[in-house]
Amino acid sequence: MQECLEELLKLLKYDSLYPPQELALSKGVMNGNNILVTTPTSSGKTLIGLMGILNILNKGKKVVYLTPLKALATEKFSEFKIIRNLSCFKNRRINIGISTGDYDSYGTELIDKDIIILTNEKMDSILRHDANWVYNVGLFIIDEIHLLTERDRGPTLEIILTKIKQMPQEPQIIGLSATVSNSDEVADWLRCEPIQSDWRPTVLVEGVYNYGRVTMNNGTNFEIDNTMGVNNSSSAIISLAINSITNDGGQSLVFAETRRRSVSLAKKTSEVVSKLLDKSSKLLAQKTGVQILKEGDDTGLNRTLSSTVTKGVAFHHAGLGVKSRQIVENAFRNGIIKILFATPTLAAGVNLPARRVVITSIFRYDSEYGGNIPITILQYKQLCGRAGRPAYDKYGEAIIIADSRTNPEDLYNHFVLGTPEPIISQLMNERALRVHALGIIASKPKILKSELLYFFEQTFLAKYHGNEKIGSELDSLLQYLSEEGLIIMRNDLLMATRFGKRISLLYIDPKTGIHFKNNLDPHNGNKSDNALNFLYWISNCYDFYPKLTLRQNEIEYFERLFEKHRLHSCGLSSYDYSLKNLVILLEWIDESSEGKLNEKIGVEPGDLYRMVETTYWLAYCLYEIAKLIGRKDLLPEINILRLRIKYGIKSELIPLIQLEGIGRIRARSLYKVGITDVTKIDKTSESKLANIPKIGVKLAKKLKNQIKSYQK
Repeated sequence: MQECLEELLKLLKYDSLYPPQELALSKGVMNGNNILVTTPTSSGKTLIGLMGILNILNKGKKVVYLTPLKALATEKFSEFKIIRNLSCFKNRRINIGISTGDYDSYGTELIDKDIIILTNEKMDSILRHDANWVYNVGLFIIDEIHLLTERDRGPTLEIILTKIKQMPQEPQIIGLSATVSNSDEVADWLRCEPIQSDWRPTVLVEGVYNYGRVTMNNGTNFEIDNTMGVNNSSSAIISLAINSITNDGGQSLVFAETRRRSVSLAKKTSEVVSKLLDKSSKLLAQKTGVQILKEGDDTGLNRTLSSTVTKGVAFHHAGLGVKSRQIVENAFRNGIIKILFATPTLAAGVNLPARRVVITSIFRYDSEYGGNIPITILQYKQLCGRAGRPAYDKYGEAIIIADSRTNPEDLYNHFVLGTPEPIISQLMNERALRVHALGIIASKPKILKSELLYFFEQTFLAKYHGNEKIGSELDSLLQYLSEEGLIIMRNDLLMATRFGKRISLLYIDPKTGIHFKNNLDPHNGNKSDNALNFLYWISNCYDFYPKLTLRQNEIEYFERLFEKHRLHSCGLSSYDYSLKNLVILLEWIDESSEGKLNEKIGVEPGDLYRMVETTYWLAYCLYEIAKLIGRKDLLPEINILRLRIKYGIKSELIPLIQLEGIGRIRARSLYKVGITDVTKIDKTSESKLANIPKIGVKLAKKLKNQIKSYQK
């Protein structure tokens, strides 16, 4: 394997291994040893994973790479393709697979894959389906393992790791993170060798900005000129970001508290940065701005993005459409965008380093708390990790802005000099226990209560809570699952019912399953079984996401839509502003454009995409539960609704939408001229089809060929 590793290093343009990589090699990463790597961002953790991959592939076993985000999964899918170019595998094709959705699946499409990249949730669903290929996995690589301590996603990762530890083939585990202060504890739980190093290819210097002066932890202090000419927080942020450009051409990545703040700052900053660009930089920025208009969504938000990008500045947050985010990311990597304003979600996403990272505030909104709270030191260090571009910079800077709510000295002592909080288990929260306890019970024909308790005794949770505490929580949970018909308890024996088994495999919260079952029950008074009712149940369930709140300036339009869809006839109140999500879905299947939804009711493209994706999946779950409990009369209607949700159309367009190349806009264009189904396309001449708006010569020919293939 030494020759194979040397060839890989040459392909990756490494002159020599980084210190953490040498350490991993000495600890047996290529000998199948379990390791937990805690080293800074850009210190070469991906190559450590690749070292382990070479060894396992050579033994003819599979590799699974786990990541918390779809964007990261896509990034790794591209990175790992380099393995196919290695001569040590010239006699076999290395198949790489990626899967991040469709939770009701055994993952059979992954059986012939050698390297499999999955999100944590997808891995958990595959384990619930007991896919046989999992037992041929020789290595699990877990990226961002510090997310064990994250409230929503941590429990799923903890359950997966507990199951991996108990697999009969005893697969190798490689855990990767930039920030695990109690890595010895986590490593001990995982039976891993801890590898800790502070080495990074660029020096990281951290500091605090206060009234024009920056104090750094390397002993330097410097003044920042006020670029905007006014004394406020926005001026300080913009001046810090621009200073990096004017100083020596370094890019800045600014983490703002909210989406609105990131957009506002980008608009203000772009007016200044545009004057600093040379001719070639302006041309590249303008070209990128045009690309965003051409390939992105037709919304006001996207037009604003295009406008700032043409001036060398961008914003990046989850509300943007996928294509626009990708264009921004590539333009920032290529130096076209000089300053990028982003929400903190970017820090956990794709790798976008910058010379200077500016943190506008240490406060973030917490929905559970219902207000702004300070970020953790761990979160702060994750943001800092983006400072310093290995290919361009000898150092990177991370600077916090002090404001009226904070004391600069306290910020410096707590965050800059502070140690990240230890990783702790989040598995004890009620929802996590409910979801995962049912998953474990349903994955076996039967299980003893003592066996269930033993499983939880192997989790990271057990390091902090005694068996008595865990047992007490499980007792009350099992009682609830039994009362709701999800499991059967016979003394110490536990079995999932058909309903419980189906809920587990659908990968939804048991409370969502119960909610759907109760509403589908004809004895509960739901006589009007139509799209409105189905969407109301979906938008009101525990798994619906994102749940958007109504803003003051949207109320008038919301009330108009409330009347348009006659929601009062269903006993709903226009004062219930949580119905915004139902109204959005009704407008979507009524063919409202993304631009209109964005302008009138504040739905950003990224949110709409996730809402449609989630609703489509939950409608499938509703269908499966209806089928299970014998409501076959509702299945055709739910099926039609799923198609309407997927494409954002009225029912009349369903016959057209299933043709390749036909989306909601083109289907409506065909329908308007009387072409309402496939037979009418067949009877219409190719030239006449080509003259229909949005169709054209190429698509007309393609449609005709499709019809011919159907008729064969």
